[in-house]
Formats: sequence, structure tokens, C-alpha cells
Amino acid sequence: MKTFNQRYSRRTVWFAAIAALCFLSSAAWADNRQDAAPPAALVPAPEPPQTSSVPSAVPAPALPAPAADAPPVISAPDTKTESSASEAPRVADDITSDKLVGQSSTYTVVSGDTIRLVAAKLGVSRQHLLVSNQLDAKARLTAGQTLSYNNRKIVPQRMQDGIIINIPDRTLYYFTKGKLTVSVPVALGVAVKNKKYNWTTPTGKFKVTVKAKDPTWHVPPSIQAEMEEQGKEVITSVPPGPSNPLGKYAFKTSIPGILIHSTTKPWSIYTYASHGCIRVYPAQMEGLFKEIAVNTPGEIIYRAVKLAVTEQGRVFLEVHHDVYGKSAGLADEARLQIEKQNLAERVDWKKVEAVLKQKTGIAEDISL
Repeated sequence: MKTFNQRYSRRTVWFAAIAALCFLSSAAWADNRQDAAPPAALVPAPEPPQTSSVPSAVPAPALPAPAADAPPVISAPDTKTESSASEAPRVADDITSDKLVGQSSTYTVVSGDTIRLVAAKLGVSRQHLLVSNQLDAKARLTAGQTLSYNNRKIVPQRMQDGIIINIPDRTLYYFTKGKLTVSVPVALGVAVKNKKYNWTTPTGKFKVTVKAKDPTWHVPPSIQAEMEEQGKEVITSVPPGPSNPLGKYAFKTSIPGILIHSTTKPWSIYTYASHGCIRVYPAQMEGLFKEIAVNTPGEIIYRAVKLAVTEQGRVFLEVHHDVYGKSAGLADEARLQIEKQNLAERVDWKKVEAVLKQKTGIAEDISL
């Protein structure tokens, strides 16, 4: 069996195939960087093209009916189970595993949807929807239109009861009795740093210390300083209401300054757009607020490369951009994880290289 580095060096055999993937990779990265623009503290961020199509009251995603003993999995709202005729799914819809969440499926556009808003609901990038559905960046959506998507992800870490938030995949996972019961896309802190401000979301363990409905936002001193520097009116607090960036529901955590909360900017979900807090789509935050109690433990982690073997023996690899620059090397991480689980003889290394090249953030089957 040749090593990963030996196979990687044989570029002359498959260079043409990999070259075709470069365009998609660069486009996906450009979408990530666009989404990472620094936020305004109180002024709603301008919506990208189609702003006029979003009503003042953004329609909540339709959620599947909950099981009798568990809240709904709301990471893929308002979807159909059949795949789109225009694009075959990356992974067969009959692939099920406790190691994976999400699916390859279709979404039916509702009134008021924009590409970025749909991406936020589903937990995919705007670029993914454009490429998967062969849409122009300025395309306007129409009610009833069907969009193909794939938001399949590897569960990065499990716990008996509590919350896991993985920064690179911008997803919150909630566990009860050892079972993943809910996963939702989130927005996290911007990756852009300067000497004075660092709005990245920190990693670490935490507990939910306070639950607040219709919270008052007490503006942190650092954000007040930013307001003053930008020549804006310095506001120390914002009462409940439509101008409150925390929305209707918020959890205070034991990590100083870090909240998990709803948002008045739902199109920002699944981007890096906050001052460090974790934003959740409004309807999904309402569901979490009902399920999560004070003192619920949690952990914010950073895993840009994830590997899993399903119960059927299929090997999946998921790679994200290292937006916070914390990885020592994505390719090395993938190789080490594969070797650590003794999977080197069971994976197609050309598929591994393709996943590393694209960095789509989708769990891809790399099995032989």
C-alpha cells in the first residue's frame, strides 16, 4: 500500500481531474470571506441582492413534527425527501447513521426567501446553492421553486447531555441522554482581527447560566468603544423589541460576554458575522429555548477536519476552511485521523485529495 504522500505526488496521473475542482473551491472560499464581513453593533446589516423580497417579518422555516419523546431535528427545515432531477445527490438518501446529520434533498422556496436566507435556514453556503442549482448570483427566487442542497455533516463530538458547538462547521448540536436530538446552523464571531478588537468566538467548556425571554441587551464596553471609534451614538443598553439584536430569546453562558441568542439578522446564520456570540435562526432558537434548561453544560470546539465510519462501514470525510487559522494543516489532520483509525486501506486517496481541495464542509463518502 503506497503512503498518502506517495499517492499525493503522482499529480501527473490525475492533474486534469483536480484542476476542474479548483474553480469550485475558490468560489466557496470567496463566499466564506464575503460572509465574514465585520458586523454593525445595532444597525441591521444590509441584505445582499434581493433585499426587497424579504418581508419585515421573515417567515419561519416549517419544522417536522416532533417525536413524542424528543424535539425535532431542525437543521433542514421545510424540505422534500426526493432528490432534484437536475443534480444527483452526493450521497444516497438511504444513508443513515448516528455518526451523520443532515441530508441530500430539496427545498421548496416560500414567499420572501432569498438565496442567502435559504442558505441560513439549511446550514449551507450561498455558493453551494448557486453551484448546485446552476443559479446566477443575482438570481431572484420564486415561491414554489425547488432547490437542491446537501447539508450532511459528521457529528464532531458527543456528550451525554448538553451542547456542542463546532466553529468551523457553524453548527450547534444538542444531546439528551446520549442521543443527538437537535442540530441547528449558527452564526459565529468574525474572523477578521485587528490590534484593538478580536471578535472571534472562543473555545472552551461552559454552562447555561441564564435563560431570558425578550432580553435587554447590555452593550459590552468593547462594543461601546467600537461605536465611539466609528462616530456612532454610544448606546449602553437596548430594551426588548424589533431593534434588539438578541431577538426574543437568549441564553447567557459562563464564558464571559458569550450568549446564545436569536437574531434580527436571520440571513447572517451560517456565517462569521457576530461580535463573538452564537446567533440562531429565530424559529429554531424558540425551539431550543423550550428544550434547554439552566445549568445545561456545553463546549465550543474547533474541528475543521472530521472523519467517521458509518454502521454500514462507509468512511466519510468532511473538511472546512480554517477560518480562525488554528489548524496545523488540514491535509495532515486528515491523514492522521485516517491512519489513527486504521483506515488507510479502506479509503480512496484520490477522493481524499478532492475533499481536501474543495473544502465544501459537506460529509463526503471516501470509501473504496
